[in-house]
Amino acid sequence: MAQKLIQTQEQKLAQMQRLSQQQMLLVHLLEMPLTELEESVNAELDDNPALEKGREEDEMYDTSEGSDSLDNDSEEEYEQEERQEALDSALETMGADDELPLPSSYVSNKDNADYEEMVWGDNTSFYDKLNEQMGIMELSEQEQLIMEYLIGSLDDDGLLRKDLDNICDELAIYHNIDVPVKNIENVLYKLQTMDPAGIGGRSLQECLLLQIQRKRTDDAEEGIDPYPRLHNAMEDVIKNHFDDFTKNHWDKIKQNMQLNDTQIETLQKELRKLNPKPGAALAETEGRSTQQITPDFIVDTSDDGIVTFTLNNGNIPELKVSPSFVEMVDAYNANNDNMNRRDKEALLYAKEKLDKAQGFINAVKQRQQTLILTMKAIIEWQHDFFVDGDEADMKPMILEDIAKKTNLDKSTISRVSNIKYAQTKWGTFPLRFFFSDKYTREDGQEVSIRKIKIALKELINAEDKTAPLSDDSLAKELKQKGFPIARRTVAKYREQLGFAIARLRKQ
Repeated sequence: MAQKLIQTQEQKLAQMQRLSQQQMLLVHLLEMPLTELEESVNAELDDNPALEKGREEDEMYDTSEGSDSLDNDSEEEYEQEERQEALDSALETMGADDELPLPSSYVSNKDNADYEEMVWGDNTSFYDKLNEQMGIMELSEQEQLIMEYLIGSLDDDGLLRKDLDNICDELAIYHNIDVPVKNIENVLYKLQTMDPAGIGGRSLQECLLLQIQRKRTDDAEEGIDPYPRLHNAMEDVIKNHFDDFTKNHWDKIKQNMQLNDTQIETLQKELRKLNPKPGAALAETEGRSTQQITPDFIVDTSDDGIVTFTLNNGNIPELKVSPSFVEMVDAYNANNDNMNRRDKEALLYAKEKLDKAQGFINAVKQRQQTLILTMKAIIEWQHDFFVDGDEADMKPMILEDIAKKTNLDKSTISRVSNIKYAQTKWGTFPLRFFFSDKYTREDGQEVSIRKIKIALKELINAEDKTAPLSDDSLAKELKQKGFPIARRTVAKYREQLGFAIARLRKQ
């Protein structure tokens, strides 16, 4: 009785482990954009002999003349040979890597009112450039996996705005990499040595300090820094007067650091050479085509306003379980009592491969269903935009809204909308583009934050360039338009849109 109880517990544990693996596989596939999914499917086809490409019906059987000429004995011999070949193939590949594929890297897209139509192509991306640099570093296997995850966690500016504690948890849950935060931080320090300078900074302040340190190194000749006072002064500003620096209070900086006019002008000039968005700088160096992507959805809008879409499956073939493996398992199950040890090992291996093949097929199908369900909900929510392409018509929409509409978990919606793109009549957009927080006006009407940013952008573009509007003036203008937001909020949105303060916009 006790032995039976133990066996039952072991079976339940095995079922829980399989369920966990299947869930992890689905999470990995949901995170992947189309191009990486294609690679994953091809890799699984190569690794698992029980997984095959589906064939068209006319390719399944040879219908040419003479195809039925085999007698029953010959057919049996032929089937036995097929099963034996499948068994030999299984035994040859036994012990190969059966681990689930690692999840793909991901990129977070900032939510702003600007967008560009992306161009398709084959040029190396910004993240690939960083991975190339990683390839020449001396890293352990674990460090390499952590580095890949860190690179995938960088935002478009090249900064790492994810907390290391969260990254530590994600590595443990999704990658089975259980390491202390200190180890991740050590890998991050190595990432921060990559080009361009400032990559991997956890804040704007750290990003600028990294660039100053690199500048000191680059300017040094034979270990001697020719401009130690200048570099020290630059570090002093960023470390000890950062708030005044971001607010452009140079008079305060000059007074506190006891500098003369020439010194403060030189300091200003050098600090303005620093780049707050090193990731964007790399994209410019490599060319605009580094942003090339393959859309996951093709959205079509007819002249009468009907919006339809298709899921782009790219070059992903139809998948099926290998019939020869199924037959082999059935044959050995029927002869279970007469099997020797080698046959039993082969049977166990074949069953594992069959389970994994079916699990992979189910995960791919579930990924497709989840993506279709999510995109359908997004189109229904933002229908007006898909009809006329006017950003001002976009409604406030957060992850939780789509989660409720689809009855999916918010984390699932987040994974679906991460590095996925939709090609529309008005351009190609990341799915994150369609999400925006809401702002409640005085009359109780909810509007998208994006709409406020559009209004702010229009005000700045239309201003007198000889007397640009201050943040206070912009706040007053927005209030007249029905958006009574605070000056500090105006400043935040202005920075997100890429506009400098009024003094620096003056022409």
